[in-house]
Amino acid sequence: MPERTVLAAGLNHPLRLTLAAELHARPFVRLSAPACVSHLAIHGENGGAPDERILSTLCARFGVAGPRPGAQHFFHDFGAFRLKWERHTEFCTFSFIEQGVSGEAFAETPMRHVPRDWLEALSGQVIVASHILAEQGDAYELDNPRLRRIFPAPLLVGSRVLAGGELWTDLQVGPDGFSRFLLRDTGLREMQLGRIVQRICEIETYTLMALLALPLARDHASRLTAIEADVTRLGLQMQAAGDSADEARLLQDISRLAARVRSMSFDSGYRFSAAQAYYRIVRDRIGELRERRIEGVPTLGEFMARRLAPAMDTCVSVAARQEALANKISRSNDLLRTRVSIAQEGQNQRVLERLSHSAAMQLRLQQAVEGLSVVAVSYYGVGLAAYGLKAVKGWGAGLNVDGLIGVVLPLVLGATWFGLRRLRHRLHGQTAVQGG
Repeated sequence: MPERTVLAAGLNHPLRLTLAAELHARPFVRLSAPACVSHLAIHGENGGAPDERILSTLCARFGVAGPRPGAQHFFHDFGAFRLKWERHTEFCTFSFIEQGVSGEAFAETPMRHVPRDWLEALSGQVIVASHILAEQGDAYELDNPRLRRIFPAPLLVGSRVLAGGELWTDLQVGPDGFSRFLLRDTGLREMQLGRIVQRICEIETYTLMALLALPLARDHASRLTAIEADVTRLGLQMQAAGDSADEARLLQDISRLAARVRSMSFDSGYRFSAAQAYYRIVRDRIGELRERRIEGVPTLGEFMARRLAPAMDTCVSVAARQEALANKISRSNDLLRTRVSIAQEGQNQRVLERLSHSAAMQLRLQQAVEGLSVVAVSYYGVGLAAYGLKAVKGWGAGLNVDGLIGVVLPLVLGATWFGLRRLRHRLHGQTAVQGG
């Protein structure tokens, strides 16, 4: 016998085994008719799934070891029933499974084994509660008396699923707080019953989770109508704005509207996108049932197409309307900012013109002062030179003082003008260097 090659554990990617196990983490439960499944979906607070402490509390009541911290799924046989628990992004599910039920339909369900105080501790968190009765027998017709007893309200859904199953429900929440599904095995193969039950649980759970976005969409639709009216009013005021003060006030108003719309978008963005993801899962699960019509009653797919699809379209339209309004406000905001900027640039241009005029006046004044300064300094310089020449003449030198003063005068004027001009250029050069 040839030696088998074994792959060393050190060769595996660190996540290989974890990822491979994830593919088999949520297997279908093996079921055989008759059986009853009670399904609960628990919605978490603040948009997150409840942690495993809810499950651990239940396990402790039955003396069963609970899941490890951070577990995503759990399955255990409690004796009177089996329990399958799964954690999802926004909710967790409990499926209580009891085999071999007998008697009147839905008279005894697995929920009778669940402690009442544990159920009461879930106050305000149950988003889905349903009973699924699986039984074996021949196919039913719409006028079957037993169907009338089980579903007193008009039947909303009935179809033949896969190759040998039959699904009936009125999709109503009954007086006990549970919706009911009757699943008949008319020739299903092994494991098909468990798959259908899981798909029914997922369809109802994801349908309700998708519909969580509808009240938010309706609320935002009314708020968007009011904001659109404000945007129209501000648009008319923008056309009639007369000065920069009006435009600045309008800019503040439209900025506040933009903040409101963006806040609404942040508030609803996750909810709307999650609704579309849940809706896609619902359609996929319905497609996996491979429904066939029973004359006189719509299939589950037809019912969802008529009831759930318009609700999801409403969410999509509100999200698109919200985004379009945000873009419209953004464009109006940009236009108004441009107008305000142009007005401010005009004001700045006028200020610069006034500053330029003032600088020209200062230059002319400076030149006038400079001329006077040359005359004054030259006057004092010539006076000092005259005193010096008179003193030399007094010592006996034969000098023509007046003639020499006439010669000295233009020299003093030229030297004074040149000295003051050089001093001014030096001072301006130092100021430019400091400013740079």
